[in-house]
Amino acid sequence: MTLLLKAAGFCVPPFYKKMKLRELFLATAAAFGCEAPSLSGLTFDESLLHYALFTQERAGQALERDHDLQDIQSKLFESAFQMGQKLRSAFRLCSLEQAMVMGRILYRALKIDFRGISSGEIEISRCYFSQFYSPQICELISSLDEGILAGLAGDGRLTFSQRITEGRDCCKALFVSAEQRA
Repeated sequence: MTLLLKAAGFCVPPFYKKMKLRELFLATAAAFGCEAPSLSGLTFDESLLHYALFTQERAGQALERDHDLQDIQSKLFESAFQMGQKLRSAFRLCSLEQAMVMGRILYRALKIDFRGISSGEIEISRCYFSQFYSPQICELISSLDEGILAGLAGDGRLTFSQRITEGRDCCKALFVSAEQRA
């Protein structure tokens, strides 16, 4: 594990968390074809709440109006994939194990208890967003999860087998990297 990745595991500076949340906010808003609201003057926790409410509203509207969900999912995936690639490069990630460590760091900042192992198995025992999302909204927004993990790992596919938003005690998923498929 790289020294930078180890350091990130101990502490992510609040300014960096808010900067990355803003980047996620902008990418998500673009996928829904709207502008992200300003987070100026808000704490990280207030910004995270705004993000949860924003995604709940926008995804709910898209589902109600039967917008082109495939297009939205593709845009969410692509923007998150690019964010993951940047982090992969910045932290010099070179294995699925390191990608899972970075995933845990990222998700912890978002108040999500993410545990992923090098075989690709993932369990989420607590998710901040589950109190805001219906199962359908969660499924739509999880395109971000697939994109970020694929970017961190260099490529891959995420598949959920259960979700907290479906009334389960945890989310379970499997991430299969391009390396594992070969």
